[in-house]
Amino acid sequence: MRLAPEGWPFVRVALALDLALLVVWYSWPGATLVLVGVGVALTIWVALFFRDPVRQGPRGDDLVLAPADGRVCSIAQVDEPMYLHRKATRVSIFMNVFNVHVNRYPVSGEIEVVHYNPGQFTVASHDKASLVNEQASVGINGPHGQLLVRQIAGNIARRIVTDAGAGDRAVQGERLGMIRFGSRVDLFLDPAVPLKVVLDQRVTAGRTVIAEYAK
Repeated sequence: MRLAPEGWPFVRVALALDLALLVVWYSWPGATLVLVGVGVALTIWVALFFRDPVRQGPRGDDLVLAPADGRVCSIAQVDEPMYLHRKATRVSIFMNVFNVHVNRYPVSGEIEVVHYNPGQFTVASHDKASLVNEQASVGINGPHGQLLVRQIAGNIARRIVTDAGAGDRAVQGERLGMIRFGSRVDLFLDPAVPLKVVLDQRVTAGRTVIAEYAK
């Protein structure tokens, strides 16, 4: 199983804890095995959280792919003043602690804006999280114009990782970054583009088609 590089420090700490618990159990046979079992379970969960599977799926200039794994928690028409400067359809995807947390580019194109904004750590699935939470915005000029991906930290997530900078090239389906421990990703696109997902639908980054431009 491939792991995201951000996960290795956590996995090493978990393995060290497992080793320490095994030493304690071996040195004092009366010590309970429950703690050892809990430690091993925690290590497995940490490794699964930071998994970075190879994703293959539909690709094409007319397609907008899901930037995150999770559940579509909101679809709304909103103003987007930071990059698009106009009305946009916002598709919000909530990632729980069991989802893959590596985010992926929905389209190919030039990255024109990468903007980090510090903020609060409210529950990521709440609508106001898009406005008040810590977040990183990535503006991409794709084959059909501009769209925006916004990584939003939640009440558990405390670290947003965005790989690229302005002027770099986005490749559809490839890694954009990740958010640690429960969070949300918003996708802003032209309201005229027909959506292919509905509220509460489960989506997979780099595989599920969120919208498709008319040919």
